[in-house]
Amino acid sequence: MTIYFYSTRETPYGCFSNFSRHGFELDGLWWTTSEHYFQAQKFVETDRAWFDKIHGIATPREAATMGRNREHPLRKDWEQVKDEIMYRAVLTKFKSHSDLREILLNTGDELLVENAPNDYYWGCGKDGSGKNKLGITLMAVRKEL
Repeated sequence: MTIYFYSTRETPYGCFSNFSRHGFELDGLWWTTSEHYFQAQKFVETDRAWFDKIHGIATPREAATMGRNREHPLRKDWEQVKDEIMYRAVLTKFKSHSDLREILLNTGDELLVENAPNDYYWGCGKDGSGKNKLGITLMAVRKEL
């Protein structure tokens, strides 16, 4: 069986979304969501003020929008480190919340797929041909836990 997830409103798998409001401490800061952490990391070395704004922004949707703003320079190694940064955020989130960890572990060895129609890297895309990197990350975290 394949478990599809996308919206934070989906029960019980909405917590798999990076927009789920399950905060954690990582790199000495409290992060409201894994989306906040991921998007801010794009600018940690290049624009600390923008990093700080993303860190403190109210919603994960705003953090995502800010992280996609190319008026601010990305760290040079972003393409090489983004998967590991996502892994660290997701692992920390699930280590920090026993209820979420239980949901993830209860998926057993099922395939996890982010059913994001407009995302062909982190999700499966509209036609299912995407790389599903968030689903793969969650399965790797599940294995580690």
